[in-house]
Amino acid sequence: MHTLPRTSRPSRPAIRVLVVDDSVLVRQAARELLDAQPDIRVIDVAFDPIHAMERMQQEWPDVIVLDLEMPRMDGLSFLRKLMAERPTPVVVCSSLVGSGAQAGIDALAAGAVSLIPKPKLGVRQFFEDESLSIVAAVRAAAQARMGQMRRLPPTPLPAKAVAKEPQLRQPITAGGERIIALGASTGGTQALETLLTALPERMPGIVIVQHMPDGFTKMFARRLDSLCTLQVREAQHGERVLPGVVLIAPAGRQMRLVREAGGYAVDVIDGPVINRHRPSVDCLFGSVARAAGRNAIGVLMTGMGDDGALGLKEMFDAGAMTVAEAEESCVVFGMPREAIRRGAARQVVPLPGIANALQEWCRSGALAAT
Repeated sequence: MHTLPRTSRPSRPAIRVLVVDDSVLVRQAARELLDAQPDIRVIDVAFDPIHAMERMQQEWPDVIVLDLEMPRMDGLSFLRKLMAERPTPVVVCSSLVGSGAQAGIDALAAGAVSLIPKPKLGVRQFFEDESLSIVAAVRAAAQARMGQMRRLPPTPLPAKAVAKEPQLRQPITAGGERIIALGASTGGTQALETLLTALPERMPGIVIVQHMPDGFTKMFARRLDSLCTLQVREAQHGERVLPGVVLIAPAGRQMRLVREAGGYAVDVIDGPVINRHRPSVDCLFGSVARAAGRNAIGVLMTGMGDDGALGLKEMFDAGAMTVAEAEESCVVFGMPREAIRRGAARQVVPLPGIANALQEWCRSGALAAT
């Protein structure tokens, strides 16, 4: 098992966790792992959501670790019921969310804080190998402010009949030189959906890093594409960044912006982990600073940790417009707070105002170019 950082018993109350899974082995392994942490206490385990609801009447958990495939009530139905009645941080740990399955996207849309793909076999070894990420997910979930989670409707079932092809559209700004870079983590899937669906089609190219498990960025991009007037897709190596197009960095790979004749493109590479993440917001933002300088705007949104704070400061120093999401709208005010602390943010804007801030920036550039 990986060595987990241990500290003295914290003075504040331990994170109370309820594990809901129909597998005895999973319940045992999860309890052993989480109870071994000085800041976490498993208050109980439940074999299905009905049992969980009975237990929760006695003591309400701070975080729920939830499987999706269970008897009597499936985990997704329980998640939606929970978010409608008493929003509580949920980490979905299920074999149904592996390899970018639709169930994972639906769970995030319903309000899950994070996803952990669980294998059908070798569960105990899985809990040993992934102990660091599982404990980190629970700790991050405990910091989530559920009142800021935007519970979203399921992805519309009717798919678009014709796949969108890259098309050069006239952006708001003159010359197509401007670029928008966004970074997010915990709570970001909902925040990005809120932001992107509020933007018009005529925008400069947009590049995004959203921390997600492997396989999920393609499904996430498809969901956004079905909802937005902008074109949204998972980025491919060497792809040009075009007005009206949103490129999302693939999970498990680094993405950098590069300057080329007539505009920008993205390098999608198997680079090293940066600031504990691949893709890393720091990696993207740093490349945007070098490639676009003052022609860029960077927005660092909700998320745990500090990924993106250094990159946003690089953009700031290069003359770019830089924005940090305000604490009042963040699910986890970690990444934006660190950027603000480092003096990297020229503006601090709550989520409902970010779309307007982007459009104002675009309009100011267009005026300056005339």
